[in-house]
Amino acid sequence: MINDRLVDAGELPIAVRDFGGDAPPLVLLHGAGGNLATLTTVARALRPRHRVVTMDLRGHGRSGDGPWSWEAALGDIAAVAVHLGLERPAVVGHSLGGMLAALWGQRHPEAPGVVSLDGCPPPSRPDRLPGLDPEKAAGELARLTQVFDAMHAGMGRTIPAEELPDLVEREQMAARDMGANEKVWIEGFRRNLAHVDGETTTRPSAATAGQLRELMTGLDLTPVYAAMPCPLLTVLPTRSLPEEEPFADLYAAHRRFLTDQVTAAARANPRVRYLQLHDASHAMVIEQPEPLAQLIGDFLASAG
Repeated sequence: MINDRLVDAGELPIAVRDFGGDAPPLVLLHGAGGNLATLTTVARALRPRHRVVTMDLRGHGRSGDGPWSWEAALGDIAAVAVHLGLERPAVVGHSLGGMLAALWGQRHPEAPGVVSLDGCPPPSRPDRLPGLDPEKAAGELARLTQVFDAMHAGMGRTIPAEELPDLVEREQMAARDMGANEKVWIEGFRRNLAHVDGETTTRPSAATAGQLRELMTGLDLTPVYAAMPCPLLTVLPTRSLPEEEPFADLYAAHRRFLTDQVTAAARANPRVRYLQLHDASHAMVIEQPEPLAQLIGDFLASAG
């Protein structure tokens, strides 16, 4: 039976959804700007093999607000595991959640396995864009920064009541365009709306988004992979998102860097594995939830 609850993580409450069962526990983490609802389809596909628990990361969904750091977020995951009695859970995450999964594995050698679904820092350095002319790389990164700056400026904005129906309709259209479950997609959209004192605002806030942007840009996973003490699977995309197409050369170079990085890590550390998911973009959890659940389940079964 699916159970939604709030877990006391100390400084703030963390919202969780427990899909139940007595199979080996698995904590499933969403990406920046998402929430636990965005992983519902993957969670359902994993249920036959795992007791799946999803959670809203701090500053997202129904969880509380608090300063963002890797240690604080890892502490939230640990609090959820303790509160729900999850012994040695596997941790699987998408995007930001994948970075947290890798960091969890680095700190928890007893974990049966961790999985990162394109949990990689965004492109930010010309020297990490192989095959791209350095001058062009710098120019493309500057142009991408402007796009991210514009997105950041809209975070945490107030939504007038009369605009909300149009926004919901647009989200429904986006779900259809992606081939996603419309009901799940709309739950994810609504879950990141905060209603306080008669006003509706979006989550995460601009402050939280800024902290996340700085953390993700500054993260270097190379030493994390090198010292990984438990089994790790990294799943990488093979194509760009539609919104990444104006930066197609930059993102292609970024994927080459990530592939080189995890290939070298797998050669140096037998606990590290990777694969490139055919015809998948960064939105792989929406595009291919069932194949991903199969990959995750098979990996954790073989790792254990």
